[in-house]
Amino acid sequence: MDKDLTRDLGEQPIAALLTARNLKAHDLVAASTEQITHKMVARATKGRRLTRNVQGKILRSLNAATGEAFTLADLFTY
Repeated sequence: MDKDLTRDLGEQPIAALLTARNLKAHDLVAASTEQITHKMVARATKGRRLTRNVQGKILRSLNAATGEAFTLADLFTY
């Protein structure tokens, strides 16, 4: 395990996007056709490092919930 790997990266841009659109974690979970949890969304907004697979699930869920076309760069700073 890499000791230099930072796991907590601070609040991510996805948190501001959710707030600006009055969305909650439940809205993303409900909009998802994949298996995501409220905990995954909470970790995404708080800046916990996620795998690319989970990032993709969050991205697709947000795009489905808003009808917009965001990219991973719009949601995460890492």
